[in-house]
Amino acid sequence: MKQLTKEQVIKLFEDHELRWATLANLDVLSWQLFPWPMLKQPSDPEQVTYPEVQAYVLSPHHPGDKSQKDRIKDHLRKWHPDRFETKLLPKVREDEREKVKEGAGAVARHLNKLLSSLSGSAENGLFG
Repeated sequence: MKQLTKEQVIKLFEDHELRWATLANLDVLSWQLFPWPMLKQPSDPEQVTYPEVQAYVLSPHHPGDKSQKDRIKDHLRKWHPDRFETKLLPKVREDEREKVKEGAGAVARHLNKLLSSLSGSAENGLFG
């Protein structure tokens, strides 16, 4: 994969923020509409890997001045199964629902792993 420029990464973060804002207002969602927390749009859950999520969330070009832990927690709030599966998953096209659920589950697992690696312990969960 070709390395993105700083400007392209910043544009990607802006695009993802807009997509999050739009999702709630849409009636039908699909895999392609989700702003997967990766620098390259995945085409299936197998492409949602720990290194890709880590590179995105810990990017030095991430907007705002939040700490890395706070950034991870912000993403966890969006992708956590309790929230994701009640608010967004029911709106996903039936033929893609399982794929999206699997991808979102992978994101949440990678975010939790990343949070524990930064915390040095897993006890500082979502609200630590």
